[in-house]
Formats: sequence, structure tokens, C-alpha cells
Amino acid sequence: QVHLVESGGGLVHTGDSLRLSCVASEHTFSPFAMGWFRQAPGKEREFVAAIRWTEGTPYYANSVKGRSTISKDAATNTLLFEMNDLSPMDTAVYYCGAQPRVGERYDTWGQGTQVTVSS
Repeated sequence: QVHLVESGGGLVHTGDSLRLSCVASEHTFSPFAMGWFRQAPGKEREFVAAIRWTEGTPYYANSVKGRSTISKDAATNTLLFEMNDLSPMDTAVYYCGAQPRVGERYDTWGQGTQVTVSS
């Protein structure tokens, strides 16, 4: 079974930037897309960004569009996420997920990494 491990979370300040990473345990892993989701306490998990794994086409939620970049590092089988101009509204546990095929649900998840943005 493929494992996804997120890293890069922590305490950051309003207006700062973050960089998250998600490493897949197997380089043979090739889903249709990889994505980032986040969940704040008492709220539903929400989509943040995704990238078609082979093609590299990115997609962003409106909440992060224009200040975020999702990318991949093929050499290390790593999903990357950068976001600028952070605010407390970005505070959440960020999860890396894999979508096996187009239209299917994300079925493989990492353990999550906490991002806390101080005001």
C-alpha cells in the first residue's frame, strides 16, 4: 500500500508564506491527480488545490487562487504546495491525497500536517 507523508506545517505569521511537501512511498505510484485538502476544527474538509500527476495541470480553490502554487517533483515523487499571504483563515490540518482516476474520489491520504497562522 502506498503511503503519503506530509511535512512543512507549523506556526507561521500573518502575511508569511508556507511550503508543504507530500512524499509518496513508492515511485511507481501514478494517480490521475494529487491534491491538497484542509480541515479546520469544527469544519468540513475542503479542497485546496490539485494537480494532474502526469500532465501537471494545476487547479486551485478560490480561497487560495492567485497566492498558491501546487507542483510536483518527479525525481522524488513529491507533491509540493506553496502559499503566500497567509491569514488565520488558513489555519487547518492540511492533507495530501491521491485521486486514482478522473472523477473518482481521493482514496489515499497522508496523516496531515498542522498549519497555524498567528494573527
